[in-house]
Amino acid sequence: MYYYHPKFWIFNAFCAEAKLIGNLVSMSTRERIKAIQKMPETMKKKREIRNSLSEYFHQLQLWHKTLKIIGGKFGTGVLSYFVFLKWLLTFNIFSFLINFSFIAIPQFVAAEPNNLSFTGLELITGAGYFQETILYYGFYTNATISKTENGASYNMQLAYIFTVGIYFVICLFSLVFSMTKSFRRNFINPQAYSGNASKLLCTWDFNITNEKAVKLKQKNLSTQIKEALFEVNQEVLNFSLKERVVHIVIHLASWVASLGTAVVACAGVYFLSINNLELFMKERKNDLESQAAMLVLPIVASLLNAFIPFFYSWLGLLEKFQNPRHQIYVTITRNIILKISIVGILCYYWLNIVAASESQCWETLVGQDIYRLVLVDFIFCLLGCFFGEFVRRIIGTTVYVSLGVPEFDIARNVLDLIYAQTLTWIGIFFSPLLPGIQMISFSVVFYVKKVSLMMNCQPPRKVWRAAQMTTFFIFLLFFPSLVGVLSVIAVTVWRLKPSKECGPFRGLSSMYAAISEWIETLKNYPGSEWVVWIYQNLFQSELFFFILSTLLLIITYLYWQIIEGRKTMVKLLRKQIINVSLTFSFLLLKFGFFVDCLISCCAVVICFSYDSVGERHLTEIKMTSLRDFPI
Repeated sequence: MYYYHPKFWIFNAFCAEAKLIGNLVSMSTRERIKAIQKMPETMKKKREIRNSLSEYFHQLQLWHKTLKIIGGKFGTGVLSYFVFLKWLLTFNIFSFLINFSFIAIPQFVAAEPNNLSFTGLELITGAGYFQETILYYGFYTNATISKTENGASYNMQLAYIFTVGIYFVICLFSLVFSMTKSFRRNFINPQAYSGNASKLLCTWDFNITNEKAVKLKQKNLSTQIKEALFEVNQEVLNFSLKERVVHIVIHLASWVASLGTAVVACAGVYFLSINNLELFMKERKNDLESQAAMLVLPIVASLLNAFIPFFYSWLGLLEKFQNPRHQIYVTITRNIILKISIVGILCYYWLNIVAASESQCWETLVGQDIYRLVLVDFIFCLLGCFFGEFVRRIIGTTVYVSLGVPEFDIARNVLDLIYAQTLTWIGIFFSPLLPGIQMISFSVVFYVKKVSLMMNCQPPRKVWRAAQMTTFFIFLLFFPSLVGVLSVIAVTVWRLKPSKECGPFRGLSSMYAAISEWIETLKNYPGSEWVVWIYQNLFQSELFFFILSTLLLIITYLYWQIIEGRKTMVKLLRKQIINVSLTFSFLLLKFGFFVDCLISCCAVVICFSYDSVGERHLTEIKMTSLRDFPI
């Protein structure tokens, strides 16, 4: 007789459950539900299997538990920033993998050894040793890479331009899809009209059995109900004519001050950039000392982006908006005007002044500028967490207690992310591995911001629902960020002349000429006529793009009309539900009134008696209430 230790049985049960979970994960959602229903197990066991599956899928999601904790404690407004940060991180991971696979790895085959010495200062300046690496445009070859004479070849020119172009097309469609999906979920979803009763009565997930998960769900649900109640209970203040005029004057003065500050900041960045370029070209040096002097421009730009938003936040407090969402929207608009204006001035400086300079490789010079801007912006972001939140908490709790603990500034932090991502998108063409640097930067920022939020910030004093802000963030990332970046890349590829001594497009009249030469080469190969026909009749035809734009506008208009129709239908159905409920309440009221009348009315009671013969005689007639009448 064999004896098995209880641990052996526990191990076997654990392995069997893990195998079962693995089999269920590989199925589709419908097949998984049917498989669980057909199991010869108790309802409790099936619920445990569902919980295990839910925990498994949650573990696959990046930072799922952290986001749950942040949303439960600080609300959806602060949560939207971290969700947006996570979303941008996936963009940079995807971009880095594509560029590294199709651009960087083939360059290793044809790369020459780097004879420059590494001193460590290159990590800050981006110059020196890094200049002769795959980090920058100028290091890439314009030759066709082939390991053997008769083997397969790799055209670096086409790989470079097609990789960057396809990535931006994917980003464009991804942003449009995400924006429409978020718009449908937050603006036209019928659940938005279901009221707060469903949130209170139908939101709880009874599959949750873990104690920590239950407490977290309770906290999250409590925060959501507070957000909904804040909007319902919000008072609409009626101002007098004099007070309205004062408010309008304050708003106009605030906008004039914010726009004037943005103009002054852009002018300072422009003149500083020109002076730095003149100093660099005058010395004719490419060593680390001259490149270190170029750090003045990114430091000044980061200082402007760091301190002017505090001025904008003060203007928002001065304007005294009734709704916190309106204040954040106005502050974000002012910040986006400032940051996009600074980026626009820098792009003008790069494409019109640096590209026309006598630099041997102006593309690498632009890549180094963007590298320094990204790095310095990351450093200022970390310093902002320390001085803007940690020191502010110390001052508010020890020196000036009336200030209190600071709140998380959603507008300023979101605009910092959009500014950093815009620089990364511009720098992809001049520094293909820049998304890898931004990927590390966003990962560090997430953890630093999370720790700073938990230690230094308090939940918002006014709890308000900010689900629609995610749509607004994505829209800002699409326009003006991505649209502006695509304009810059289009000008670089179609109009600017590449450097003669560096990069994959050296010696060409424009970077787009590489595609034209490739099409001319395809004409000599049989079986490639269809590619030539598509290029000549579609991509070089203005009529094709006109028809494509018209179809896009028609589809957009039809989709918008469908949305408006659905919104109208939802409102009509909601009114119909309200009318039916009112009718039902009215009928119940009438029925109750009828019953009360029936009960309270009088009844006639006739009493008879029978004699010995059996004849009936009337003895008494009286009036009585039905309440006293025996039934």
